[in-house]
Order: sequence, then structure tokens, then C-alpha cells
Amino acid sequence: MHNAEFGTLSVIPMRGCEAFAQKVDAYLKEWRPEDGMETFLVKADCPRFGTGEGKGLVHTSMRGHDVYIICDVFNYGETYKMYGREVPMSPDDHYADLKRVIASVSGKARRITVIMPMLYEGRQHKRSGRESLDCALMLQELQAMGVTNLITFDAHDGRVQNAIPLCGFDDVRPAYQMIKAMVRAVPDVRIDKDSLMIISPDEGAMTRCMYYSSVLGIDIGMFYKRRDYSKVVNGRNPIVAHEYLGRDLHGKDVIIIDDMISSGESLLDVAMQLKEKGAKRIFTFATFGLFTDGLDKFDKAYADGIFDRIFTTNTVYRRPDLYERKWYVEVNMCKYVSYIIDTLNHDESLSKLLDPQDRINKLLEKHQAELGGQMSMKI
Repeated sequence: MHNAEFGTLSVIPMRGCEAFAQKVDAYLKEWRPEDGMETFLVKADCPRFGTGEGKGLVHTSMRGHDVYIICDVFNYGETYKMYGREVPMSPDDHYADLKRVIASVSGKARRITVIMPMLYEGRQHKRSGRESLDCALMLQELQAMGVTNLITFDAHDGRVQNAIPLCGFDDVRPAYQMIKAMVRAVPDVRIDKDSLMIISPDEGAMTRCMYYSSVLGIDIGMFYKRRDYSKVVNGRNPIVAHEYLGRDLHGKDVIIIDDMISSGESLLDVAMQLKEKGAKRIFTFATFGLFTDGLDKFDKAYADGIFDRIFTTNTVYRRPDLYERKWYVEVNMCKYVSYIIDTLNHDESLSKLLDPQDRINKLLEKHQAELGGQMSMKI
């Protein structure tokens, strides 16, 4: 039995999120036929002047509504014209448009929740010199504009929420969806200590790896990065080598767990070392697949047998040619986001949704039973 709605539900997709939001809308309409809504989506535009300046425009009154704004600040597939030139939208452009839409409804909506799968400037999560902390400033700015809740996925460092201790901040981990996608794409994978290991590509990924290790009941191996602190390349100290700490890998499948794939250099270096150490098959779970340097190096590594599958979610923009790759598997998060929106709109707790251990256990039991059935048929 649901609580009463907090307010009239409205979902605003920012540019580039329309297809994702339409799937979310389809689930919401299926679950809530009593609302009699043709759609929960609200159209909002951010038209541009010839100079590149813009404004936010919402086409429907949001007075008293419970508003959910879905924003992918990393969608470089969207463009706009500035001085006659076609310009790809940067994270700064998307964030500016998000503020424009919030300003268009602020003071009228009953509550505003921003769903930003990958946090704007989230990789700059701590200060080690004379540096800006853009992500913390962004969170404070959104709170000041009237945003009540922020939903994100697999934050690079969830402690950034300390910048807004009085604002709702939920860091969602797609563990269940990743495991479900793997057992579907690789039905013969055995999930036990003797057959599979979790690998952390660096120290920063250990927390999420420990969660997978706990719920799956398998061991962890870890790499740590040796960096050259005398140089700065592309804003960071270059990695000299990856050093492995962990058990013997011979004959075992491994899953590399990380929050994102950017250029992919670190991932492929780790995968190559795992192969040299005897790993059987190599899978990667990365919430966000950015592939900033293109796909050629991944194609070559796959052809050379360095890795077998890469799983990323559909919460951020994916290059169209990514779907042509045999090594790529998309993890669909639309239904999960729909559950989050529906739960919050009824002013209920997200605790059960954010802790998928029971669902993972049922999935593993079903998978083990199917594996046992396949073995019996072979015998």
C-alpha cells in the first residue's frame, strides 16, 4: 500500500536524456494506471542565441508539482550553434542548462529532485593544492536554488555529499543490474571462490569491490598505481606501473570493478597484467563508459584476447558505434530509475531499493540451479 503522492509527478528530461526518460515514463504509466496520465514527461527547452547564450523554458505550470529532472552532463552527442559553428555540449553547457530549467520552475514546484547519474566535476573530489572543488560548489549551488534531493550513480567519492549535509543525497550502486547482465550475457560463468575473483584496478575502487566480494562470496585482488609525481600530464600525475596484490589467478575468471572507463589505458594495462598472471576470462563492470579516446585500442585488445566483455550502464551517453562491438554489453537502468522516482513521489524510503542483497541472492540461486541443470544434461 503506497503513501499518498507528495505532489503531482512530473519528469523533465534535459537534452540528450529524452530516450532514457521515455522508457522511465513507460514504466511509470504501466504501474500507475489510476493516475490516468498520458505521460509524466514535461517538455523543457533551452534555446540558444547566436552568441551561444541561452535561457530555460518550461512549457507547463509546475506549481505544486513533485519535479524530477534527469540530466546527463556528459552527453557530448548534443550540439548547439555559436557564431554559426556547430559546437558539442560540454559538461559546463549541460550544467548551465540544468540551472536554467531549475530557475524556470523554482519557487513554484513543491519539490525538485535532480537525477544526475554521473556527477558534474565529480572526479575532482578533494583538494591537494591551490585547486577548485567544482563538484562541491555545484551541490551547494543546486541546494541554494531549491533542489531538495540529488540522486547519482556510483559517485567517484561519495564523501562529496558532505558539502550539503542538510540536503538529500543518494549514491546508487548498480550492483544487481551488473550481475544480472553478466549471467545473461555469459551463462556459463561460475560464481564461487574457486572459479571467480573480483579485481580492484586501484585503491579508490576498493570500497565498491568489497561490496561485490561480500555479496558474491568471492575473493578480491588489487592493483595499486605507482605515479610519477614530478610530472603533470592532462591535469594528473602519469601512472608509471600497476602493481598486483592478491591470490593466484591461474584458471580463474575475473571481474574488474570501477566507476568509469575514461580513456581506458589503465583498464587495458590491468587486463594485460591479469592475462600474464594466468587469468582465464576478464570481464569489466564500469558504471559509466566514456571511451574518451575512441574504441580502436579496445578493439585491438579484444582481438588479442586481452579481455572478454565490458559492461556499462545506459545512464550516460554512449557512442553509437559502441553497439556494434561484440565485447560491449549495455546494462539498462531505466526500470531502476522508475522505481526510485515512484518511491520518492510516494514519500517512501529508498532503503530497500538501495540495498539489493536479497535480489542478488535470489539471482545467484537461480543461476546456480540453471548451471546445475546444464551439467546434468551434459552428463
